[in-house]
Amino acid sequence: MLEDKLLIYKFNRGDGDALRRIYEKYRNDLLKVAAALLNDRSGVEDVLHDVFVSFAQGVGDFQLRGSLKGYLSICIANRARDKNRATQRQRTVGLGNAGPIRSDISGPAHLAVRSELSEQLGHAMAQLPYEQREIIILHLQSKMRFRQIAKSKGVSANTIRSRYRYGLNKLRSILDGELKR
Repeated sequence: MLEDKLLIYKFNRGDGDALRRIYEKYRNDLLKVAAALLNDRSGVEDVLHDVFVSFAQGVGDFQLRGSLKGYLSICIANRARDKNRATQRQRTVGLGNAGPIRSDISGPAHLAVRSELSEQLGHAMAQLPYEQREIIILHLQSKMRFRQIAKSKGVSANTIRSRYRYGLNKLRSILDGELKR
């Protein structure tokens, strides 16, 4: 958090290296958020770049209130929602762009099982309503608190908790059906 405040201070004074450092620091996490929320896999990096172009245009005026990662994650979620609405594509989103899954256990059989489970999770996540999927991703992937998400969305924290709970329940239901086959 202290590093973020220093980076924002430098960024607001026109330091291009500060913007580059912010981009490098959060790029992978933001790509994972975009990949999980976007219906069009090919637009994941476009969403990230659009957000950073808009962010860079705010140089000199940006004020950090809370977490920089949380702020950028909300921007990614909003841009992904806009892009989904514009394209209206209903293709299944996988987690192929979500990055490697680390484990102490390795081997071909273990990796095959993890790959299959990851694919099932991606398919199940794509079946959730966007509002629920967004809350789950922002909370679990971006480590945002329900109050932060609620404030950014302009709804109550209870509404966010409900969407999260309903989303997890639906996800369990979908995955139970897939795993019992």
